[in-house]
Amino acid sequence: MKILIAGFGSIGRRHFRNLYALGERDFLFLRSTHSTLPDDEIVEFPVETEIEAALEHKPDAVVISNPTALHLDVAIPAAEAGCHLLLEKPISHSMERVDELQAAVESGGGQVLVGFQFRYHPQLRQIAKLLANDDIGQPLAVRVHWGEYLPGWHPWEDYRQGFSARADLGGGVILTLTHPLDYLRWLLGDVAALWAFSSQVDDLEIAVESIAEIGLRFGNGVLGTVHLNYIQRPHTHQLEIVGAQGAIRLDIIEKTLRVFKASTGEWEIYSTPEGFERNWMFRDQTAHFLAVTRGDEQPLCTLDDGIWAQKLAMAAHESARSGRVVAWGAGTN
Repeated sequence: MKILIAGFGSIGRRHFRNLYALGERDFLFLRSTHSTLPDDEIVEFPVETEIEAALEHKPDAVVISNPTALHLDVAIPAAEAGCHLLLEKPISHSMERVDELQAAVESGGGQVLVGFQFRYHPQLRQIAKLLANDDIGQPLAVRVHWGEYLPGWHPWEDYRQGFSARADLGGGVILTLTHPLDYLRWLLGDVAALWAFSSQVDDLEIAVESIAEIGLRFGNGVLGTVHLNYIQRPHTHQLEIVGAQGAIRLDIIEKTLRVFKASTGEWEIYSTPEGFERNWMFRDQTAHFLAVTRGDEQPLCTLDDGIWAQKLAMAAHESARSGRVVAWGAGTN
């Protein structure tokens, strides 16, 4: 299988290494050559600087891992050419041209897997089973708190120049840390309404929002909040779901999952698989993508899922600007 990797920053490098570890060897790269990372790992592979030239190599699959605002410049022509896509999240920096992408995928016939890797987190998958089994009764409320320290992400480069810090490249904490908007919808169902507040932090010297507080009302009546920030030390990522008959608490950083069941009056501890570390999610996502390209599996996170995460992120921006609730109505997702 010939695989084109668009972008060779930190996430493009991760995808390449995981694909290589899974036995893939036929690669080519689409690069802007702006990356500050060394490229010694890929010197034996062809490199193109324009998508048209890259597609002349007839790739079967395309991994889109360039800056967010440039995703669709690659995704649309690749989809039209019939390529299967592993499209990094978020799918874009706005809703513009998303309809073009949908039309291109339909005409080209390829499959799209959106790269929300937390769908492969073993403890989130355990939570999905717990909810399906009604272990805590009807979910009533949910809370996510995710804080990171942006300057510490890539110490080898000026974080202020990275795409996460630049509005023109699709940055800002809402789009960059958009994962909860996807995994909460996956776990709890459609979102009916959303509100948000956001702010910048002067000390970070970036012109995008660094803190966001997002409120969600799901179509099934669950109420929730998502807190995101670029300023927290140490970093934190926690999820709590309150049900009519218990509660679920997950600390993703500490790798602890606790479930309280009213029927027993006790907390149950669910252990993380031995040896689990962050790359497992990406590895499992990559293996799934290869199965999707072979026609053996259907995408776990579809283009429609990615579009809805994008809509929710854009609605959060809109609400933060206008001070108004954005509503779709129950069952319209």
